[in-house]
Amino acid sequence: MGLFDGLRRDRNAEQTPAPSTPAAPAEKPADVESSAVSEDLAAMNAKVVEREVKKQEPAEIEPTPVKSYKDKKPVTHVVGTTKIIAIINQKGGVGKSTTAINLSAALGELGKQVLLVDLDPQGNSTSGLGIEKSELPGCIYNVLLEETNIEEIIIPDVCEGLDLAPATINLAGAEVELVSEMARENRLKEAVGSMRGRYDYVFIDCPPSLGLLTVNSLVAADKLIIPIQTEFYALEGVTKLLESMKRVKTRLNPMLDIFGILLTMYDGRTTLSRQVAAEVRNYFGRQVFETIIPRTVKLSEAPSYGIPITQYDPVGKGAIAYKELAKEVVQRG
Repeated sequence: MGLFDGLRRDRNAEQTPAPSTPAAPAEKPADVESSAVSEDLAAMNAKVVEREVKKQEPAEIEPTPVKSYKDKKPVTHVVGTTKIIAIINQKGGVGKSTTAINLSAALGELGKQVLLVDLDPQGNSTSGLGIEKSELPGCIYNVLLEETNIEEIIIPDVCEGLDLAPATINLAGAEVELVSEMARENRLKEAVGSMRGRYDYVFIDCPPSLGLLTVNSLVAADKLIIPIQTEFYALEGVTKLLESMKRVKTRLNPMLDIFGILLTMYDGRTTLSRQVAAEVRNYFGRQVFETIIPRTVKLSEAPSYGIPITQYDPVGKGAIAYKELAKEVVQRG
C-alpha cells in the first residue's frame, strides 16, 4: 500500500454522496394553509393599479414683451456722438449675432444707450433677445422697402439701455426687391442716420453675404467690427470683404474704416487656436482687440433663453469677455 493510498480512499469516500431517503414533506398548520389560500384568492381578484408618473416639463421661456418706441424709458445721461458700427463677416458661424447681442448688452450695462439693428434675414439677434417674431407688427424690411419710419419698428428696453430694430423672414426677399429701387444702397443709411444723437452706439448685425443688405450696412456704418473665429478657415473670405469695403469707401462712404478685429471661439487648449490668433495679430496688428472671446457652452445656450450672456451666466468666462470687450470699445472711442 502506498503512503497516500489511505488518504486517497478517505477523500474519495467523503466526495461520494451517500444515498439519502427522501424526507417526508412537513405538514403545514391548518391556519397557515388557509392564510395562504386567502392571499392567493386576494391576489387573483386584486386590480393592478398603475401609478401615474408625472413628467416634469421644462419651464417655458416667456417672450420679451413687444413695446413701442413711445414707451421707451427716459434717457438719464447726455448722449455723445453716435457711432454706427457694422458687425460683419461674409463667412457664417463666426459669432456675429453672438457678438452683436452680448456686446450691445454689455455696453448697456455700462450706462450707454445702444440700438441693435438686425439686418440678417435669419433674425438671430431678434430671437436671441427673446422676441417672438410672429407678434411683430413690422421689422427692418418695412423700413428698407416701404419707407416706414424706423421709430415705428424699434422695440425699446429689451435689456438695460438696449433697443432693437428686429428682423423677420420677410427680409429674405429684400435683396431681390432692392435691385429695382432708387438709391438702393442708401436706404439703411437714411433710416439709421435719423437716430443719431439718441444713441451712443448703433450696431448692425449683418447677413453672411456680400449682397445688397451688406452693402447697405457698409454705406450706413462709420466703422466695422470683423469677428474672426480661431479655426482653420479663419481668414477665408476676409480678403473679399476687405476689397468690398475699399470699393464702398472709394465710391459711397469715404469715412468707412475698421474699428476692430475680434477673435472668437478661442480654445487655448489647442495649438490651432493659438496659431490662428498669432497669425491674425501678425496680419492686422493693433486693429485686433486685446479681448478674445472664448468658446463656451454657456454662450451657445444663452440665445435659447432669450437673454444675453451677461444675464444668463454673469460670472462665466463668456460674460467676463464681453464685459471686457465693451470697456475696450469705449476706450477706443
